[in-house]
Amino acid sequence: MAKQVVIFLHGVGSQGSHFSPVIEYWQQRLPEVTFVAPNAPFGFAGGQGYQWFSLDGISEANRPERVKNARESLDATLSRVLAEHQASFEHDQVVLVGFSQGSIMALDVVASGRLPVSGVVAYSGRLASPEPYAPKADLPILLVHGKSDPVIAWQESERAESVLSALGVNVQSSFEQSTVHTVSQQGADTAAEFIAKLFQAA
Repeated sequence: MAKQVVIFLHGVGSQGSHFSPVIEYWQQRLPEVTFVAPNAPFGFAGGQGYQWFSLDGISEANRPERVKNARESLDATLSRVLAEHQASFEHDQVVLVGFSQGSIMALDVVASGRLPVSGVVAYSGRLASPEPYAPKADLPILLVHGKSDPVIAWQESERAESVLSALGVNVQSSFEQSTVHTVSQQGADTAAEFIAKLFQAA
């Protein structure tokens, strides 16, 4: 029987354990699912925590190249995590859940089409991948973003929805009026329902 695995990708300067409250909540709702939240491979230059790619000197122009350069280390992290749980992309259902920089990397998996994920949830993120895009048609993804986010504007998720939908991706979105740069209770509920339906439909 195929395993159901959800892998969390945290934001810059954070760590996997920061997802613990969400994982505990989802575990109650989805007891058959394995939840994993690894740390990103690089230490955060600005203090404690970890990062998927450096923010030093980051710009709109060089961000896509940094995302591309981070693919190898992200893929290695995902492969290691799946191996630790005797799972694989090829034989099991794997959903990525990203927050902020983690969402950038999760959406890059979608945009590049390089890994056979079953779905993606992207909180407070943006599509920052280098073109050309080659997403899997009909791949279910959920974008959740607060309209009061002062870090990454919610319009970035709106733009990602427009671009990916035009390429045939099955995009759902939830824009929360008063939510800042965080995972709200509403956002946790919305994603839990999305993941439950995704696994049930498989």
